[in-house]
Amino acid sequence: MKKEAYQILTEKEIYRGNLILVNEKFGIRADESIRLAEAAPNVFLQHEAAHFLKEALKKIKAEDSIALVSGFRSRREQSEIYKMSLSENGEAFTRQYVALPDHSEHQTGLAIDLALKSDDIDFIRPDFPFEGICQRFREIAAEYGFIQRYPKEKENITGIAFEPWHFRYVGKPHAEIMERYGLTLEEYTDLVKDYDSFNRLKLNGDSAEEVFYIEFGLQSGEMKIPVSEKESCTVSGDNRGGFIVTVTKFERT
Repeated sequence: MKKEAYQILTEKEIYRGNLILVNEKFGIRADESIRLAEAAPNVFLQHEAAHFLKEALKKIKAEDSIALVSGFRSRREQSEIYKMSLSENGEAFTRQYVALPDHSEHQTGLAIDLALKSDDIDFIRPDFPFEGICQRFREIAAEYGFIQRYPKEKENITGIAFEPWHFRYVGKPHAEIMERYGLTLEEYTDLVKDYDSFNRLKLNGDSAEEVFYIEFGLQSGEMKIPVSEKESCTVSGDNRGGFIVTVTKFERT
């Protein structure tokens, strides 16, 4: 008789992963250094996000026309940017476009600000138009795991003004689901809570990938997720109290 395999999850992993929700309500709580990779000279992202961003830009031959403006920021850098914007732009502007320290996605290494390459790029609000090579990037972003994080007319949900230049890596199939249904990360993490291991969220009828949610039981200190021989799973914390599980089914041979 085969021994059943498990993936062990602990409380600290609630605050790690590609799908953690970081906004005004939910601050960063990770307690370890992020594994970074250089996405462009002096611009770093988490290793996986950097890889797929490079692949996306390569796909549309945009390496020389799209500039990577700002990726990972330390808490100190985010604090300095916030204070600088307060001084130069005032409180109303800053609260719209700059997150407070420990509430910025840039501190996760999963966010990137992009711009149409030019001699004069605005660091806070770079130009990333809905045409040409920039629009081409938007059209393929979800295929590489990226979403436009702060869309128009969702400001009351995200707490941040419309930012056409700010993209967030969430991975597949999550970016594709969010793109298909026009969901913000806030809305998506709420949606996933309606699905469990018996009733999984699917991209489409024949998708090999399925998604569901597990709420963490604090009383136990850790949780076990059974791992089937016919499936593999990856887990991300949501930074809210549980885990989003992505299951990939193996093809039968």
